Amino acid sequence: MTNLTTIELFKEDMKFSAGHYTIFSPTHREKLHGHNFTVYAAITAETNEFGMAFDYDIYKETLRKLCKSLSEFFLVAGASAHQTIEEDGDYLYVHFNNEKIPFLQRDVLVLPVKNITVEELSLWFINELTKEQAELDKHGIHEILIKVFSGPGQSGSAQWKR
Repeated sequence: MTNLTTIELFKEDMKFSAGHYTIFSPTHREKLHGHNFTVYAAITAETNEFGMAFDYDIYKETLRKLCKSLSEFFLVAGASAHQTIEEDGDYLYVHFNNEKIPFLQRDVLVLPVKNITVEELSLWFINELTKEQAELDKHGIHEILIKVFSGPGQSGSAQWKR
């Protein structure tokens, strides 16, 4: 019988500050604003002969790197059916409901998500963490839960199961 345990990671430096807007419909979006997001992970894995799951510093570092990759950018939903993105030299323009929203390209990160919400961001983290099936197998990981908080008491989550 395989024994499973859950490691919970919610470190002070698993955070990022980013700007965004949420798309509510094909014609309605929020104004540009930002959040100090925090990330929580619960990783369920098999315990080994030493009574531990795996070296979870690996996942702490990966989560820190992912957070850092998002920090201090304006995040744009690259997979939204309700907007298009145009690159022109140093600028990136987002076209939404007859608006042409200009950004400096160096300030923007386009993510492969439908919307910049805590729900979609948690799914993005899951997708990044589960890209390497061999790593998941190596560490005996059965399940990952990610929560992304946009502030205290407000989060969205996504889950991956073997």
